Amino acid sequence: MAAPCYLGWDFSTQQLKVIAIDEQLRVIYEDNVHFDKDLPEFKTQGGVYIHSDRLTVTSPVLMWVKALDMILEKMRSSGFNFSQVRALSGAGQQHGSVYWKKGSIQSLKNASSQLPLHQSLKACFSVSNSPIWMDSSTASQCSALEKAVGGAQRLASITGSRAYERFTGNQIAKIYSQNPEVYMQTERISLVSSFAASLFLGAYAPIDYSDGSGMNLLDIWEKVWSASCLDACAPGLEEKLGGPVPSHSVVGPISSYYSQRYGFSPDCKVVAFTGDNPASLAGMRLQEGDIAISLGTSDTLFLWIQEPTPALEGHILCNPVDSRTYMALLCFKNGSLMRERIRDDCASGSWDEFSKALSSTAAGNNGNLGFYFDVMEITPEAVGIHRFNRDNQKVVSDFPKEVEIRALIEGQFMAKRIHAEKLGYKVSKYDEKA
Repeated sequence: MAAPCYLGWDFSTQQLKVIAIDEQLRVIYEDNVHFDKDLPEFKTQGGVYIHSDRLTVTSPVLMWVKALDMILEKMRSSGFNFSQVRALSGAGQQHGSVYWKKGSIQSLKNASSQLPLHQSLKACFSVSNSPIWMDSSTASQCSALEKAVGGAQRLASITGSRAYERFTGNQIAKIYSQNPEVYMQTERISLVSSFAASLFLGAYAPIDYSDGSGMNLLDIWEKVWSASCLDACAPGLEEKLGGPVPSHSVVGPISSYYSQRYGFSPDCKVVAFTGDNPASLAGMRLQEGDIAISLGTSDTLFLWIQEPTPALEGHILCNPVDSRTYMALLCFKNGSLMRERIRDDCASGSWDEFSKALSSTAAGNNGNLGFYFDVMEITPEAVGIHRFNRDNQKVVSDFPKEVEIRALIEGQFMAKRIHAEKLGYKVSKYDEKA
């Protein structure tokens, strides 16, 4: 009998990835399908369509289904033994939404194992191009939602975040206001994560608490949809969303389609899929009090929080590992691009010189501090270069190069700590001594 293994899927913006691990967490298989390169017929750029208004950003739903067909065929061609898979789960890009047309549940349930799945599902979507996280076309819907519930802070106190243009509730509200007939033809609305789980389940998979927290619709304290938020977005929305579940729920056995077409065991379990950010917290095995910082084009902070205080900046999501606790998410747009610019200006473009300059200055930088925002920052909403000396006086001119470098690094990390504490993160005395 083949040794058991487990599959993890990632439906991200630019590609679909799969990984298989054994019971010792060793990787035994991995592969990907790159949307632009491997599915050129959809004519995406970076996996998306940027519309003429430059605000609306969507992805074709069938591209995701066809990518799944393609990667499963690649696995089969490689000799992968699907019968050894005991369970599967995965992640999807947060905030994106999929709109299932009335009657689609039958197509999903009864898909012919003789056909690739995308052929069975090609007529199942009332919206063929899904709004995704890059979309920023819902400013009026955001204003209306905040006004309906009593203001931005009130919305944050209920759902963990003030209204954001990419958040799913506002995207649903836009579709309802612009195409009410399309909304009425829709029997189920999935997130990208629950849509992906649905493909494996052969039924509509529930939205999990963590990814559901990125919709401006879920009451993060009671773990139910907020009636006032639902009513502000569209009528009859609760029925179209279904009931949310804990992120680690087993939502059912794999569809018979996969047993018949690929040889999966009928006993293979489908575990709820979640959003990519909650999945990162789970995958990094964070525990209470831990912080993870992703230093990318934008810097992202993940926090495990016991008693959150939702604010106008940052996001509070239900914790995917422990539904009784929470995770905080902070995004800083001026991340590595800002560090690279100061590296180029002050260290001749060399990270070695940058590191030496940083090491040559004392912690605290003798009281010199800087906040560096080349582009409008998310947290806080600010732009420009702001330097302060030890007397807390604003300095217009540049610092000496090594002082500038430490001011940048210390300023970025001080901002991260300040905003984390605003959301309820507590730095213990032990941590401060360390």
